[in-house]
Amino acid sequence: MTKRKVGRPGSKTATRERLIECARELFTVMAYDKVSIRLIAGKAEVDSALIRYYFGNKEGLFETMLRETLAPLNERMEKMQQEVSQRNLLDIMRTYYQEMTKTPEFPRLILQVMNMPESKVQRRLLEKVIADVSKPMQSVMFGKLLENGVIRSDLDPTLCRVSYLSLMVFPFIAPPSILAIHGIELTDEFFTQLLEHNIKLMTSGMFQTKNAS
Repeated sequence: MTKRKVGRPGSKTATRERLIECARELFTVMAYDKVSIRLIAGKAEVDSALIRYYFGNKEGLFETMLRETLAPLNERMEKMQQEVSQRNLLDIMRTYYQEMTKTPEFPRLILQVMNMPESKVQRRLLEKVIADVSKPMQSVMFGKLLENGVIRSDLDPTLCRVSYLSLMVFPFIAPPSILAIHGIELTDEFFTQLLEHNIKLMTSGMFQTKNAS
């Protein structure tokens, strides 16, 4: 295999995507302060000046990496804003599972960053991204689902939201030791089965019968 030469590649899109990919691989396994511009550029096999060219600095690349990783989920969120429905709610979960199984370390990165002091730059950047992606609808989504007759009227929409988020996030951030105790291996097949299982649970226990599919 021919090694790429360091420098400015011909395809700007490919170079930009390669830098985001390498940044994601490094930020999810190393501390933010340990990931340098030079390290990212070296992994991507490009000149470090290209990071400044495309993203301004490391902070800009970190924020872009977060946004690009969450972009498919953001698209589903926007559809949910246009139509608050059972289908769109389940599609958000499906998309989350599909995207996070590609980068299973990413949810752990989110958890680690959100547990950092508010003064940390990576936490400020993450909160900014989350606010732009989902916060505007988080507080009203399940309320509207109740108003539209999607979720059962005897359920608390706030508690439904907690249950929904737990079903999505937990398997990705569960301590490996806990999973090992229960004999759970996080494979693609397991995530596929768990997703369908969670959808059945929601369809049977959270949604109104008339909305069940």
